[in-house]
Amino acid sequence: MRKYGIFLFVFLALIAGCSSSSENKEKQKENHTMTGFWQGKIEIPNQSLAIELDIKGVKDLTGTISIPVQGLVNYPLSTIELTEGQHIVFTMNMQNQLISFAGEIKGDAISGTFTQNGQSFPFQLTKNDKKVVKQEEGNFLEVKTDTGTLFAELESPEGDGPFPIMIIIPGSGPTDRNGNSIGFSGKNDSLKRLAENLAKKGIASIRYDKRGVGKNQQAVINESKLRFEEFVHDASLWIDKLQSDKRFSKIGIIGHSQGSLIGMIVAAEQNIDVFVSIAGAGRTIDKVMYDQLSEQLTDAALEEVQRILSKLRKGETVNQVRDELQAILRPSIQPFLSSWIQYEPTQIIKTLTIPILIVHGEHDIQVSVSEADALAEANLDATKFIVGRMNHVLKEAPADRDQNIQTYTNPDLPLAPGLTEGIIDFLRQVEFINDSTNGK
Repeated sequence: MRKYGIFLFVFLALIAGCSSSSENKEKQKENHTMTGFWQGKIEIPNQSLAIELDIKGVKDLTGTISIPVQGLVNYPLSTIELTEGQHIVFTMNMQNQLISFAGEIKGDAISGTFTQNGQSFPFQLTKNDKKVVKQEEGNFLEVKTDTGTLFAELESPEGDGPFPIMIIIPGSGPTDRNGNSIGFSGKNDSLKRLAENLAKKGIASIRYDKRGVGKNQQAVINESKLRFEEFVHDASLWIDKLQSDKRFSKIGIIGHSQGSLIGMIVAAEQNIDVFVSIAGAGRTIDKVMYDQLSEQLTDAALEEVQRILSKLRKGETVNQVRDELQAILRPSIQPFLSSWIQYEPTQIIKTLTIPILIVHGEHDIQVSVSEADALAEANLDATKFIVGRMNHVLKEAPADRDQNIQTYTNPDLPLAPGLTEGIIDFLRQVEFINDSTNGK
């Protein structure tokens, strides 16, 4: 298996069972020892990930989990199971990804194992008296949807404007507006750094958490009801919002990874000025997914993957899925995957008549440079820009897989040299920015 489980463009999760409960007094006593506020950390490679747990209840325990550094605040736990012998298991199912904890309670401390997508790391928690709530800083815009309010952080240049503005669309999974994926893939702040770099060159931007993450966690949609079109609709709402805002002169899209496909679909439907794809796939997700799984699964499992993907391409679903494939092809996520598979990136990008920049990293170990080649070949008016030594999280990294992965959890690393400059040069060439907008 690949390290850290971060190489799929799909939402990875397991189905968690229901927590057990008991009416007897002894059980209530055990539950009472768990209620309260807990703080601790997960010891992931190269980084300690701070976590907070707030548990309530007597007969039946409920609780929330926070991962402050990744923008996750008071997210509801899916299950909490306390068994005799002071053993506890709690899980969180968020945007199609399961994170689980199994540990032993010793007084006011819990220690155990954190698991996500088959990978495990130690964690520790200590019970504290009270929870300190920090107010989130930043300038946020909002739009209303049928399933909750969405927020986006605005990054503006210095000066009066009006400024050209880019909508930065994040990649797949439970990814926040800064480019960080909730869980042990850690914090890299790639999209935050990109926004800050653009602002220094006179370009405003908004970037937003995926539904179920950060400030948009309250707008989560149950995975069985989620469809790819929901993400496209979210991006469209932000365009509508910005078009009526006189602070901005032109509107463009930067889509990273899965956000590339979302961005090009929106660009084909909405009136925008420029589209930038970063690390986007040129093939349908089922083909990309199969290639990635072929390096990880047995031949028998791959045969089943192919059979299920074939059904999903036809809009059909499969109820019986072997255990080892539940994380990626369980029945509840199949409708979403089926909706995603229907979109052919090369067919969509060829319809765009606006300026297009296709950016890819030479050392991207998640998405091959051949995907950028396919997109560029589909629209000969597009400009292709390969950034030397850049990886999937936009950092300079060696080709060696282990060393490459280490950059995924280092937010202090700058963006790969040449990335910002290449984007700015392109935007100046297509007159998205000019000297009057501070694009220096």
